Amino acid sequence: MTRLLPGILAMAAVVVASNILVQHLAGQWLTWGAFTYPLAFLVTDVTNRLYGAAAARRVVLAGFMTGLACSAIGTQIVGEFGPLVTWRVALASGLAFLTAQLLDVAVFDRLRRGAWWRAPLASTLVASTVDTAIFFTLAFSAGLTFLEPGNDVSWANAATPILGLGPVAPLWVSLAIADFGVKLALALLALVPFRLIIGQRNTGVA
Repeated sequence: MTRLLPGILAMAAVVVASNILVQHLAGQWLTWGAFTYPLAFLVTDVTNRLYGAAAARRVVLAGFMTGLACSAIGTQIVGEFGPLVTWRVALASGLAFLTAQLLDVAVFDRLRRGAWWRAPLASTLVASTVDTAIFFTLAFSAGLTFLEPGNDVSWANAATPILGLGPVAPLWVSLAIADFGVKLALALLALVPFRLIIGQRNTGVA
């Protein structure tokens, strides 16, 4: 377990930072949390490469428990527009994180033999897609208001041109697309620290 401590601490730091930064806007379509959260996939992939899938799942579980704690605290802090974290958002966040991270572990493990970049890139892209779809749909879709009837998500369903340019869709669709775009960009950029961290241990074979 000691060898996993750096990964556990790194995952916890990413989750805590993302829960704090998601409260602050970074432009019209994003929050600052969008730039820190994808680092969770890097932590999972490095752990998977160095110690295997079982170890990576332990790190994911630690991140999930940290996220639950952050969400529980957030639901008790009331801001200008109500609780900082609604129970619906907490559910969406937890389910998206756990599903996407475990999927990342599974895909990475399946592709670990081959070019060094294939497993981390493919697993992160697949998992990021699922993460984005689960979170934004559960958190903001008008069709799922029964999850928390008292939570007004009408603002997220306001008809808006996609990213201010495309066809009209609920606002949360633009938020999801922007968030996914950041995940894609960071998935590519994360290959650099991934390679540096794993060093030459797997040269030629991942």
